[in-house]
Amino acid sequence: MGTLKLGKYLTLNDVCTCTQTYHKYRDRIDPFPKNPDETLPALQRLAEEILDPVIDEFGIDRFRLTYGFCSADLKRYLERKDPATGRRHGRVAPNLDQHMAFEKNTKGNYYCKRPGAACDFYIINLPSDRLVDWICDRQLPFDSLYYYGVDRPIHISYGDEHKRALWTFDAVGRPRKLKR
Repeated sequence: MGTLKLGKYLTLNDVCTCTQTYHKYRDRIDPFPKNPDETLPALQRLAEEILDPVIDEFGIDRFRLTYGFCSADLKRYLERKDPATGRRHGRVAPNLDQHMAFEKNTKGNYYCKRPGAACDFYIINLPSDRLVDWICDRQLPFDSLYYYGVDRPIHISYGDEHKRALWTFDAVGRPRKLKR
């Protein structure tokens, strides 16, 4: 399953195993979708509509995926605190951020009510504000794009809405919608 190509460049393994938390706990985390009939097409559309054009422009050697698909196992570890630091491994908002795509909880409900898939990435030697400008100038059909700063990865989602909502966050994490 992991070798499945999602677009021209990335495999399912690439988008399921890119987080630091996965690498730290890889022996305890199943990173792959449990609802592949719905989740895989969503990940493929994200790759084809958003990631492939970015990689076409900037090159696969400069592209760095930092957070892709979030399985239920990975979600549990991201929510836990690191024993050494006392801080959570990651910030997750599965009901909002589309990283879990079409995965379902134990009650059979989607974790995220917004259809689609999401990932976080950056381009080596390119400030993230310039990456955001390039994506917007090309009118890529994203749902939401989160900009965290020039030296941080961006978050981008793709789904049926194509609402092209741009968000930035202040120093304490409060969101602010941008107009473009």
